[in-house]
Amino acid sequence: MTRDYHTEELPPLPQRDYLISAERWLEAPAELRALGADIGVDLVAYKRRIGRYLLWRAGPASRADARYMALAADDPLSQQFTFRLLPDGTGDGLGPDGRRHTRFRTWKEALRDAEDPGAV
Repeated sequence: MTRDYHTEELPPLPQRDYLISAERWLEAPAELRALGADIGVDLVAYKRRIGRYLLWRAGPASRADARYMALAADDPLSQQFTFRLLPDGTGDGLGPDGRRHTRFRTWKEALRDAEDPGAV
């Protein structure tokens, strides 16, 4: 499926039949488009929404060198968090909770649990 997407059109769950590349997201910041450059990966693919964040991945999904980026759907230029997943299963990334995470699961949980600044 080759078409461009606006932020509000990105689906909440993973797409099994096709990938949405960062190149096809019209509001994609330059940092996202270059996410895998330092690890030799060209394709940056959309994965899903976690709370108010859009999750993207550069690199393979399992036990490989990969980099993830989560961007706030309502503020993708200033609300960006990355997680580096290494081939041995270890990782490192700063979450929206201000903590460094060494497990991908706890980093995603921090995204899920982050408060929406617009909520009352």
